[in-house]
Amino acid sequence: MESTHLLGGSKKRVKIHPHTVTAKYATHTPYAPQPGVHTHFPQPGDDGYDDAPSFEDFGSFVEETSDKKQLTESRKWPLTLFGSRHNDKDTAHKLQTVGGGEGSEGSAKAAKGSGKGVGEQLASFGEASVSASRLTWVGLLGAALAHGSLIVLTRVASERFSLGPLFLLLVRSIVQLLSLAVPLHRGENPFGPEGYRLRLLCYGIAYSLSLCCAYSSLTFVSPGNATTTWRLATTALSATLAFLLLEERLGLADGITIAAGLCGLGLVLLPAVDETNSDSPTDPAVFWRGAFGWSLSALAGLWMALALVGYRSLKERVGVGTALFTVSWTGCLLAPASLALLQEGWSWPMSVEAWLLVLGLAACSVVAFLGMTHALTRLHPALVSASQSLEIPIAMLLHLAVLPLAPTAPEVVGSVMVILSVGWLVAMKLLPSRVGGRRQREEYEEILDSPIK
Repeated sequence: MESTHLLGGSKKRVKIHPHTVTAKYATHTPYAPQPGVHTHFPQPGDDGYDDAPSFEDFGSFVEETSDKKQLTESRKWPLTLFGSRHNDKDTAHKLQTVGGGEGSEGSAKAAKGSGKGVGEQLASFGEASVSASRLTWVGLLGAALAHGSLIVLTRVASERFSLGPLFLLLVRSIVQLLSLAVPLHRGENPFGPEGYRLRLLCYGIAYSLSLCCAYSSLTFVSPGNATTTWRLATTALSATLAFLLLEERLGLADGITIAAGLCGLGLVLLPAVDETNSDSPTDPAVFWRGAFGWSLSALAGLWMALALVGYRSLKERVGVGTALFTVSWTGCLLAPASLALLQEGWSWPMSVEAWLLVLGLAACSVVAFLGMTHALTRLHPALVSASQSLEIPIAMLLHLAVLPLAPTAPEVVGSVMVILSVGWLVAMKLLPSRVGGRRQREEYEEILDSPIK
């Protein structure tokens, strides 16, 4: 008996909708059974049944070509404007999967055949992710240590060697110009790729303005209060701006942990008991001087939050070396302008110890910048800023070792809260979740066992 496929010599009309897919098969003339011709639909196990693209491949095709995805991506201007390497890699991987045919089907059957294969695949993915996350968090913790050292070195340079904060900022910006060698060695344009230079320039200006405001505030308020206010404003505003500009949201656990850390920073800012019980009239000049310093610290947090969010959108286009060079040359322009505006005198280091201190300060600033900027390629800006809150307790411990200053009770409690919040963040990101791993394994096995391919 002659056997032919129903679809032979027919036209296929496919309508793709963001949510449904409708396929209609029709011949030029209405189909009618012919005598002696047997209609055969391929069944699982027949020849040619496994050659068709799988259900997952067709679903990915619908997802990539749907109007809903195009409309959604058009609303996310930073992602469509700057692009993403991950999206390109994922698209290429999906095309290779579709073209692989029998190879991908064979690997799926092998994984289906043994639960050990599924576990090994999930384990390999988990190990790669955890390894990269560990390096990222190690860099962040090193950056927090460098930031804490910067606070102490800046205070020592100001009290023992009479070096102004803005002058230190200018010297470190000049030293960091050596980072120009990194993009030149890689064959990259030091001013950024074409089409993204204006965005990179705005990032450099925002970062340098943040440093200028933060270092200028040290002239009006204490270094501890200025740094704490700067970090608190940066963390809170980076979470808000990342949601508004990048549509990146924090998880519930991350949000609660960051809020606890912000409460700890607020405790550090509480005034001492002798200051609250003081009955002496406050000089208006002193009051407005302090208010101006606090305002500069908050403004520095706003500029830094904009800089973090800005680099987050440029992470796949601009390298860390190029970003450091941009911050350096913009700092060389803005630091002298801030010096002239605040009329801060020039005081050059007059001893070898002073120069070593300045070079150590520049080295710590480079380490802190590299750790933070590298982490922005993988983590939310608010998480990066919240991890740097460790600079407050680190600076407090270094002050005890270098300067005989005893912390107050609110400072101790607030520092403990900051340490616990950052420690909990690190634990949530790095420790494996048994429940989540078991759930992923069950979902993966359910897909493999599904009769729809």
